[in-house]
Amino acid sequence: MKRKPLVTNDDADLFRSAIGPVRPLPEVTALPRQPPPKPVPRMRQRDEAEAIVASHTPDPALAQMLADGVLAWRRPHVSARVLTRLKRGEYAIQDELDLHGLSEPAARKLLQAFLTNASRERWHCLRIIHGKGLSSERGESVLRPLVAHLLSQRGDVLAFASAPQNQGGGGATLVVLQSTRSNRR
Repeated sequence: MKRKPLVTNDDADLFRSAIGPVRPLPEVTALPRQPPPKPVPRMRQRDEAEAIVASHTPDPALAQMLADGVLAWRRPHVSARVLTRLKRGEYAIQDELDLHGLSEPAARKLLQAFLTNASRERWHCLRIIHGKGLSSERGESVLRPLVAHLLSQRGDVLAFASAPQNQGGGGATLVVLQSTRSNRR
């Protein structure tokens, strides 16, 4: 069975007569296309913004400790015995930093530099003197929560606690840093 062509010569002639003469379109040169804008990593920007906010938001457990007046914090993998010994003042203090009278931004900067240097020097135990805040304008310590927050954010800080009375009491914080042996694991 032979199929009939879809368009016959008669159909084509009829089309051409209905359309009339055809003229070609003028050639249009394509305009140079601008490259598309670089994609904006919105999710990454949102994640980074949330991380910054979270890093400035105090841990609820730390806030409770500060309200109770006694600091005692350790990483989950650190033995409770380390924290007990730290609270008793059984570790030899290798260096100390006194933040008395500094503003919060100045204390933050100095503390971060001190901890970086202590890590570089491979010191194991430090004392940070921040005072009790008795002479502050608000009547409460501004530096103590700052110190606790910054210490809890650093990966090289294993534990920290309020110093025993003979080493500064609530006006000082003792810190245990990761030892060089732990760095190699």
